[in-house]
Amino acid sequence: MSKKPTTTREAMIEGAFQLVRQKGHEFLTARNLAAFLGCSTQPIMYQFPNLDTLKDLTYQRADEFHTKYLLADNDLLEIGLRYIRFAKEEPRLFRFLFQSGRFSGFSLEDLIRSPETAEILTAVSTEEGLALDDAVIFFEPLAAAVHGYASLIANNAMKYDPDVIKNALTMLAEGLERTELK
Repeated sequence: MSKKPTTTREAMIEGAFQLVRQKGHEFLTARNLAAFLGCSTQPIMYQFPNLDTLKDLTYQRADEFHTKYLLADNDLLEIGLRYIRFAKEEPRLFRFLFQSGRFSGFSLEDLIRSPETAEILTAVSTEEGLALDDAVIFFEPLAAAVHGYASLIANNAMKYDPDVIKNALTMLAEGLERTELK
């Protein structure tokens, strides 16, 4: 009779998520995950003969964590500030989600119109009283600024100062509100 696995598929995905969170996505290998979980590589390779599947599932887990973090508040400014704060608090996850090459070939508009961003676009549309296409036009420069701040902070190229960032984003949003959409 074969031995029942002691490390479940779900535990491996959660372990991979925690490993990326603590060490970075570069450390997500079968050997490193086995050491992290305290098991051999055999159950990992049995569940995930192709490690890309584990990486994809780990990415999904990280994306769900990030989305829940962002949408704790529906105010547009607060969502932007939370995105930047996430980069400060979870730099390894931020880099895994947004700087590991997953979005090569996508434009900013493609990313903004993706299903993952639908809730945020709806909030922008409702909050600003805009049609969806106009909400995309309004949101694009804000998304670029927010992501820029977050990227700089996640990579230790900028000091995290929430007051300065909030003022800058507020000024940008107010300027966009005064601009007629063409």
